[in-house]
Amino acid sequence: MKQFTDSRLENVASNCSLDDGWIPGQLSLNLMFKTEHFWTGLKLGHRQRFRPARSKPQVSKGSGTEPTTSAVSVAAMCEAPLGTGQVEDQVEHLLEGRGSEVSTCDVGLDQSKPATLRKTVTYIVSAVIFNEQNQVLMVQEAKPDCYKQWYLPAGRVEVGENFEEALKREVKEEAGFDCEPITLLLIQEQGPQWIRFVFLARVTGGSIKPLSAADQESLQATWWDQQTALPLRGRDILQLIDCGLKYRQDPWHPVTRPVDLSCRHVVQRLVLVYTSAAGDLWILLVRAPVLHIPTAAAVRTHAVTWAANMVVQDAMPAVYYDHDVNTLGVFSLQHSGRQHGRTDGICFNTLVRLVPDPVRRNEDGEKLELASTNEPPLVENPRYLWHKVQKPSLREKLLEKLRTTSLLPLHSLY
Repeated sequence: MKQFTDSRLENVASNCSLDDGWIPGQLSLNLMFKTEHFWTGLKLGHRQRFRPARSKPQVSKGSGTEPTTSAVSVAAMCEAPLGTGQVEDQVEHLLEGRGSEVSTCDVGLDQSKPATLRKTVTYIVSAVIFNEQNQVLMVQEAKPDCYKQWYLPAGRVEVGENFEEALKREVKEEAGFDCEPITLLLIQEQGPQWIRFVFLARVTGGSIKPLSAADQESLQATWWDQQTALPLRGRDILQLIDCGLKYRQDPWHPVTRPVDLSCRHVVQRLVLVYTSAAGDLWILLVRAPVLHIPTAAAVRTHAVTWAANMVVQDAMPAVYYDHDVNTLGVFSLQHSGRQHGRTDGICFNTLVRLVPDPVRRNEDGEKLELASTNEPPLVENPRYLWHKVQKPSLREKLLEKLRTTSLLPLHSLY
């Protein structure tokens, strides 16, 4: 975990932990007083980009009668082998918000440890719940380090729970209500070791927790109109509340709830697309053991979405630094959690766009003129290929997603 030393939040950061959802130090500061910027970020999608020292990887040469990688034409790399129809069906399946078993991990597994709650990962659930007057449900903290401060109902996912079970338990313990999740609003992460899942939910029963029922979980609950002064544990929740209000008024992504499928690691499965000016669209695929869309393990030293960058580096190292790898959002996520240490992982099914870097420079730092291209960049690693989408319906659905970014946001707090 990075150390944060911003003096404006130093005192609060020293008193509150990550265990029940509060974002410490600099991370909370990054979200403070930026509601409009935050909302714009939700609409545009998260753009994750890290650039190590700019050095071109060496492309391996061929030998004997085999052509070198650079001699392999784009057309050859884009030819449609058997099985592409099934892959397009799988992509449509994910577009509908459903899941698919994780049978292989193509990149990064050697840098990743199996997800184990309380050991290698911490998952937080937070509930945004409104009444008919658009007042939001708040709970008053009972913990000595944040005593009498107010926050959204939130807490850690416990061993053996899935995310929705954890959400219902936390709301019942802290606020007194039974609830039902409506949709995930957004996901925030600090790498695979800390991920927060923010749900929009509704009350289905129970009664609000009074001060007379105070216990170690919370002192009491109340409905807050967001105008009355209330001492908050962290201002990061203001953006989450605003996000929930806006979703109620104008949902910007389909209802998205976790899919009950197990996974051992935290991984990103990516529908990685490249588009041409003419409206053609390609998807990056892995050839073996059967043709499939790539999956990469998240590593502790980077954002979860850095996994997409690792795939592009593996597939086309020579052109990687000339392109942006842009994770636009999440179609669906998969989690089970029933077997501790074996099913604590998550699979994020994501839409990723590969776009040419708008500014390219030569080794002397001089700007280069960009030549327009109607073909995807050359795939150098023979494990991969570009597949040109054949189904008109799938192509139109993906192009619409690219235009509107109507996906569940996945935000890195690094």
